Amino acid sequence: MRCPYCDHDETQVVETRESDEGGVIRRRRRCLKCDKRFTTYERVEITLPAVVKKDGTRAEFEPAKLRASMQLALRKRQVSVEQVDAALERIQKKLLASGLRELPSTRIGELVMRELKRIDKVAYVRFASVYRSFEDVDEFRQLIQDI
Repeated sequence: MRCPYCDHDETQVVETRESDEGGVIRRRRRCLKCDKRFTTYERVEITLPAVVKKDGTRAEFEPAKLRASMQLALRKRQVSVEQVDAALERIQKKLLASGLRELPSTRIGELVMRELKRIDKVAYVRFASVYRSFEDVDEFRQLIQDI
């Protein structure tokens, strides 16, 4: 770590503390050249995979968009915010665990459908009817029978 005062590249860690419930590490450092002290913070940087859309374009994964589409399917349903948050957390953990740098939007849609099926069947059918863009009534009927 470079000293912000004299730009010397050798510093010594004097004190280390965890803060923010273990999410951040705070380090007090001392420059070995000018003897000045400064503080650094370490945080985990989580990078979710990029989303490859059906048309081939790539976009950054946006949890807010995912939440909005789930809430649209869950509108006027008796599902708590905690259930939605837990579902979103499970989806994001699966995305991180995949280890992929890019992920097709269809995979994310399938994860959303799996979570909605788990928490509310009506929301699942709503989401699936838009997501799968059924061509005829028989496909839609088959989805409902599968539930």
